[in-house]
Amino acid sequence: MTDTTSTRATAGDALRFAFGTLTALPVRLTRWDRAAARGGMLAAPLAGLAVGGCAAATGLALLWLGGGPLLAAVAAVAVPAALTRGLHLDGLADVADGLGSGRPAPDALRIMKQSDIGPFGVITLLLALLGQTAALARAFQTDPARGALAAVTAALAARCALTLASRAGVPAARPEGLGAAVAGAVPRAAARATAAAVTAAAAGAGALLGPYDAVRCALAVLLALASGEALLRHCRRRFGGVTGDVFGALAETAATAALLVLALGRA
Repeated sequence: MTDTTSTRATAGDALRFAFGTLTALPVRLTRWDRAAARGGMLAAPLAGLAVGGCAAATGLALLWLGGGPLLAAVAAVAVPAALTRGLHLDGLADVADGLGSGRPAPDALRIMKQSDIGPFGVITLLLALLGQTAALARAFQTDPARGALAAVTAALAARCALTLASRAGVPAARPEGLGAAVAGAVPRAAARATAAAVTAAAAGAGALLGPYDAVRCALAVLLALASGEALLRHCRRRFGGVTGDVFGALAETAATAALLVLALGRA
């Protein structure tokens, strides 16, 4: 990636980078440099908002058609997978295989690049998808609005975890790929400000349903980001930095954690 820090990226450049790299939406990248990466990763939660909004709308549509909470939850989990071409789920499986191998970093990274999925990856994918579906089903059963809010909150938290993982000081494990493109691109203060803004936005959305939901949504984001941070630190120790697969694993881990938090507590 060319470092063009002297040329500031526009808001359009940042949005195209965020949507072009983090979703399968038909967005054409116009810049692939550090300035665009910086803006794009700061705008990552906006891509999450779009993905979560589509997931929520699909779940609500199926509820309206009489599909029931479980079918609505399955659809709300399937939509983000489709809108990312399954790349985040693939990253989760690859990272699980790499970590589960117990091999040194070069060997683990090589395992992660293989096209097949090993037993650790299969088990991790299964548990993550079951957990996400069960949590969303409970939310949709409790209240359609809470189900929709859960889908959006999880998607926001997932992409915010990527913003934090792109902060200065986080190295890339490989010299190529998305990890190398965005590693260390976001100033620490800007990453923290984005996390605070996402937490406040989730709390504000929850407040529309009541103060209890405001607290739950804020807590869901904070614990999701903490889960992502724990995985990020472990991957840095094991692999030496981040890769595109690590980013996918972080997104799915944060989304799952947020949904599990929102599934707990009273209705």
